[in-house]
Amino acid sequence: MNVKTLSIGRVDILEIWRYFHKNKLSLIGSGVIFVFILAAIFAPLITPAGYAELKYLDKINSFPSLNNWFGVDAVGRDYFSRVIYGIRVSVFVGCTTAFISLFIGVPLGALAGYLGGTVDWGVMRLVETFSVIPPLLVAILFVTLFGSGLQNVIFILALVSWMDICRLVRGEILTLKEREYSMAARAIGVKPYGVLFRHLLPNAVAPIIVGMVLCVPNAIMLEAMLSFLGVGINPPTPSWGQMISDGLYYIQFYWHLTLFPAIFLALTVLSLSFIGDGLRDAMDPKLRGRR
Repeated sequence: MNVKTLSIGRVDILEIWRYFHKNKLSLIGSGVIFVFILAAIFAPLITPAGYAELKYLDKINSFPSLNNWFGVDAVGRDYFSRVIYGIRVSVFVGCTTAFISLFIGVPLGALAGYLGGTVDWGVMRLVETFSVIPPLLVAILFVTLFGSGLQNVIFILALVSWMDICRLVRGEILTLKEREYSMAARAIGVKPYGVLFRHLLPNAVAPIIVGMVLCVPNAIMLEAMLSFLGVGINPPTPSWGQMISDGLYYIQFYWHLTLFPAIFLALTVLSLSFIGDGLRDAMDPKLRGRR
C-alpha cells in the first residue's frame, strides 16, 4: 500500500503527524511518556531491588543517595524501584480503563445518536444518572461494596469514565448522519446498521481516539485518589497515590517519600493531557486552520 494513502478511518496519518509535531508541548509530553514506558518495561534492569523487597532494613527512611536514588521507605524498600514499578500500574490502569470505556461508550453513543427516539432518551438518562454524582464518590461506593484490588479498581474506573466518550460519539454521529454521503447511502437502500458501521463510525474515528487518549490521564488521577484514600490498589503493589498518602505521615521529616511519586504522577497526567490536546488539534480540520 502506498504510504500516502495510509489513514485511520477517513483521517490521513501523515497529515495528522504534520500538524501534531508543530505542537511543542505535545512532543514534549510524548517524549516523557516514551521514557516512562521504557523505564517500566526495563524496570528489573534499572532498579536495584524488587518493589516489595525489604532489602534496606538498616536504612529505613533514609534520604536519596548514590545507592538509593529516591531514598528508602519506612519498611526498608528502595523508593526508586517502587516509583518506577508504579509506572506499570498507572499506565496499565489508565489504558485498560480507556479501552473498556471505549467498548462501552462507543456502541451506546453511536446507537443513541443514529437511532434517536427512545434509544437516545434511555442512553442519555443513563449517562445523566452516572454523571450527576461525582466520579470519586461513585468509585468509593463501588469499592466499598465490591472491595479494592487492581481488577476491581479498573472495572470501577471504567464504570465512571465511559460517559464522556458516549456523549462525544453521540454528538459526532448526530452531525455525520445529516451529511450528504449518509443520506445517499440510505437513499440507495443501505441498511441502517450498514450506514452506521460502514460510513458514520469510520468518519468518527478521530474524535474517538482523542477521547480515549484524554480518558487515560483522568483514570490515572482517579486511581491515585482512590489509593490515596486507602481504597485503591492493595499493597504491596506500588501505586503513586498510595505512596503519596503514606508519605504524608512523614512529610515534615522525610520529604522525599511524598515528593517523588507526586512528581511522576504530575508529569504523567500533564504529558498525556498535552498529547490529547495535540491530537485533538491535529485531527480537527477547524482547529488546523488556526495554526
